[in-house]
Amino acid sequence: MRHITTNAYTPTEFTIENTGENEAKISAWPFEIGYAITLAHPLRRLLYASTVGFAPTAVYIEGVSHEFDSMRGMLEDVALFIINLKKFRFKVKGESEKEIVEFSFKGPKEIHGKDLSNDKIEVVNEDAYLATINEDVELNFTLIIEKGIGYVPSEEIKEKLSDAKFIALDAFFTPIREVTYDIEKVLFEDNPDYEKVILTITTDGQITPNEAFQNALEAMYRQLSVFDKITNVRSVIKNQATNNELENTKLLQNITDLNLSARSFNCLEKAGITYIGELALMSTHDLAGLKNLGKKSLDEIKSIMESIGFPVGTSKLGDSREILKKKIVELKAQNEG
Repeated sequence: MRHITTNAYTPTEFTIENTGENEAKISAWPFEIGYAITLAHPLRRLLYASTVGFAPTAVYIEGVSHEFDSMRGMLEDVALFIINLKKFRFKVKGESEKEIVEFSFKGPKEIHGKDLSNDKIEVVNEDAYLATINEDVELNFTLIIEKGIGYVPSEEIKEKLSDAKFIALDAFFTPIREVTYDIEKVLFEDNPDYEKVILTITTDGQITPNEAFQNALEAMYRQLSVFDKITNVRSVIKNQATNNELENTKLLQNITDLNLSARSFNCLEKAGITYIGELALMSTHDLAGLKNLGKKSLDEIKSIMESIGFPVGTSKLGDSREILKKKIVELKAQNEG
């Protein structure tokens, strides 16, 4: 049975289950109806679009002038060599976002991913095949490996290459292989209509699924932060409105306007109380604790304050309390100046 509520329930349960090599299931529940997919769909897109990875962006092959060329003694032509190269998944050791790495191989040799790992980079898919060269061949090539997100076509990379001898490559930066999500019904507080979201994330090994998920969450928070400005604007408008409300009340008027008896007025004046708002900010206990304020004067002040709509210790001020305090301090400072 659904109940009338004023706020959507905030999920409290969360699990991460490693289900295979570079694969994990991330679950969260219980969500109100419709909330699970509202969360899951943008997270899936962000995992693909914002997860950072490394990819080869350009290659120079000694003795080769363009990508449709061929090389003596290499089984593959240059186009196939490049296709194989783009399948390699790299990790860069250290904090560098760009590495230019030179390689040299003498035949006869069948070259795989593990043969490219060195003190600067690591090839995650070690068994991936690159090329085969004959015994009388030396294959020399240079790779530019960069950090990025998403996909960048070779045309855009070519525009920023400073060395014309390099062949620009289509760069597939994302380390995400696949992201799927399922929405299941769960029973919560005798209600079977709550939902559970299960995200299944598979990476290529550059990062773990858990790291990828954390990156996606951070990206979502950064994108949503633009709306913090709305909160700030609302706060400013609210404060301005509250100030105007305060200006239009008796709270910033002098206690002389209360027409108190001489005894009550003198007692308040000696206590340093100047404005009506100061009385509204006080509790009955605070007021009763003023020196020489008798019960008769206490009752008089409480009665008059109630009659003007701001009883002593009133809760009407709400968020305006701090603004009122600040305003009174400013007024007193002006008067003393």
